[in-house]
Amino acid sequence: MRKVSFTEYGGPEVLQLVDADQPHAGAGQVRIAVRAAGVNPVDWRIREGQFRETTPIELPAGVGLDAAGVVDEIGAGVTGIEFGDRVFGEGSSTYAEFAVLSAWAPMPEGLTFEEAAGYPSVVETALRILGQVGVQPGGTLLVSGASGGVGSAVLQIARRRGITVIGTAGPANQDYLRSLGALATTYHDGWPERVRQLGRVDAALDLAGSGVLGELVELTGDPARVVTIADLTAAEFGVRFSGVAGSVQDALTEAATLIAQGTLHIPVEKVYPLADAATAHVDSRAGHSRGRRVIVI
Repeated sequence: MRKVSFTEYGGPEVLQLVDADQPHAGAGQVRIAVRAAGVNPVDWRIREGQFRETTPIELPAGVGLDAAGVVDEIGAGVTGIEFGDRVFGEGSSTYAEFAVLSAWAPMPEGLTFEEAAGYPSVVETALRILGQVGVQPGGTLLVSGASGGVGSAVLQIARRRGITVIGTAGPANQDYLRSLGALATTYHDGWPERVRQLGRVDAALDLAGSGVLGELVELTGDPARVVTIADLTAAEFGVRFSGVAGSVQDALTEAATLIAQGTLHIPVEKVYPLADAATAHVDSRAGHSRGRRVIVI
């Protein structure tokens, strides 16, 4: 099979499209013929070696966590699923023609494979950090870097819970944030004052890692009310860095319910062929996205 792999840490140029043996489903796992794989910032952060000290990996290594596809191998102990089922979920080395998933759920009706591949990690992350930041119904949450996949999920889930959301993004994404029910402003010079004009801030999430933790602490008045998933300097500000996933299976189940209810939709901004994984990483790293980037097989 074809898969994307890298033999050393580095820039996008270290990614290679190689021939590899097909993986096999172990106990409690399923294998899918991948139709689409979600592109997440953690993918290029791992490739760059940002976590090599805390979470070392064995090289060469595959790339990707999220995927949607068709079940073609079922591991021992797995029930409630059949060959040919269309599923979306999380596993490893998903930038490939075949991948093993450790958590999955049936694809909601009406979703394409490309759309489904964009949900698993971002919904898990959104649910996790909303719980960690502790904002309550009736409160106001500031989301820095709100237009990407995680931000899109956070805005919709928070609004459904009765939380007011202020989101920052580039000028081109202001209407998009408003369409998701957020109060929107840009992140250019003077943004903290523009946020204050929109209302008080009870808690804040940093999704972009753009060096704004000091301002977020000032706006909330307490570093304990700020959570980041992108800024590795969090400890310097007394802010929590959230990098350990919770229950992906629970998140997939909730995602499927929200999608079916029509209360959660994350658009696909751009798709890439497997051979263009490096370009997908370059674009993901540049930010300014509206929804998700997806690799199609």
